[in-house]
Amino acid sequence: MLKEECGVFGIYNSDVAAQLTYLGLYALQHRGQESAGIISYNKTNDVFHAKKGNGLVSRVFDKNDLKELIGMSAIGHVRYSTTGEDNNINIQPLMVKCVKGTLAIAHNGNLTNSKELYDELRQNGAIFQTTLDTEVVLHLVAKSKKEKLEDAIVDALTKIKGSFSMVFLTKNYVIAARDAHGVRPLVLGELNEQYVVASETCALDLIGAKYVREIEPGEVLFISKYGLKSRRFAEKEKKLNHCIFEYIYFSRPDSILFGQSVYEIQKKLGARLAQESPADADLVIAVPDSGNSAAIGYSEKSHIPFEIGLMRNHYIGRTFIQNSQIAREIGVKIKLSPIKHVLKGKKVIVIDDSLVRGTTSKKIVKMLRKAGAKEIHLRISSPPYKHSCFYGVDTPSVEHLVAHNNSVKDIQEYLGVDSLAYISLDGVLDIVTEKQLLKSDDFCTACFSGDYKIPLYSLNKLGKGVLEKK
Repeated sequence: MLKEECGVFGIYNSDVAAQLTYLGLYALQHRGQESAGIISYNKTNDVFHAKKGNGLVSRVFDKNDLKELIGMSAIGHVRYSTTGEDNNINIQPLMVKCVKGTLAIAHNGNLTNSKELYDELRQNGAIFQTTLDTEVVLHLVAKSKKEKLEDAIVDALTKIKGSFSMVFLTKNYVIAARDAHGVRPLVLGELNEQYVVASETCALDLIGAKYVREIEPGEVLFISKYGLKSRRFAEKEKKLNHCIFEYIYFSRPDSILFGQSVYEIQKKLGARLAQESPADADLVIAVPDSGNSAAIGYSEKSHIPFEIGLMRNHYIGRTFIQNSQIAREIGVKIKLSPIKHVLKGKKVIVIDDSLVRGTTSKKIVKMLRKAGAKEIHLRISSPPYKHSCFYGVDTPSVEHLVAHNNSVKDIQEYLGVDSLAYISLDGVLDIVTEKQLLKSDDFCTACFSGDYKIPLYSLNKLGKGVLEKK
């Protein structure tokens, strides 16, 4: 099964449901750039309309597409999977017609028991069209003994394990569901008596919707002409497993995540990093855009000036050139350009939010050296990323994680920096629990600590971080 980084969006009872879904996905573009899709339902003609494609939201949909996505209810999805292949059958939302009715689904997360469910379903005659764990849910709904479609959805949710924030679309409902551990975010908003669900609050902000609350862990929320109806398919876990990497890397700085400002958290991570790992330097720069907030926090705490030393190209998209020999030779320069007069002859502290494989960082360091930086001190606002994620983040197997079997000194030499330091895990946990809204045990830190709190049913070789494939 494929693991995915994704963003989901849904809206009920809007004259411009498709247009608002498009905007919602646009705001969630950072959660997935491989493909995008929208499915709407037109009650007047009793027809579901779908448009899906590979690439950025702005490239998949045009004005005519949105006009053809007729209906007052819609759900959408942006995706980035573990594979680099453009496989149209894997583009979400997925839709199925069964005896209980028509159902569409969009999913962010990863089902840890998908392999077991897949094998069982196939043995009972199920025919799969995709390689997504999301399709397992559709088969569970279709095979449920519950007669009503909505009851069958709740029944299916009781059988899946792992991390999932999902939105469903039926003829009568937009439905939102979140796993009992609360791994991935999912929020509810309101816009002119219309209800909206989204992966992050930044999507609500863009369309002018008011934030109402989070979808509770273990909750399935039905949105219909009768308003909201909340049901539980599982009891909320006493110890939650909110993904801590959502604060560090995934979520947009202008979002409110698990009750706290992402920007504020990221700034505090940078300040704590300055406290734990100071450096004698002339200026602080960020690897844009991911390191911006932490770099500001580091600069303020250290009283070392913050400068823009790297410029990011935001207009790349998915073009024919990306897989060409020219692109491979140019490498990271396609995305980042150094400002030479800022860097030349300076001792520079470079802030980034994470260091996974290390290949991109190595290229950035080489670029900064060529631009004239006298010293480069790399500071990472997350702890060493040592273990694969099996709860919905696209990370490689452990042999490709630079921190898995290498010391900080080894990584420093590999990157060619004058010094390298990471924030401590205790430092991160201190910051995210500072307001006492959550406890340290409420966060999943498996990618740093190797402590997988949710059972990994479908793992083949945990040591290598490989999920069994179909």
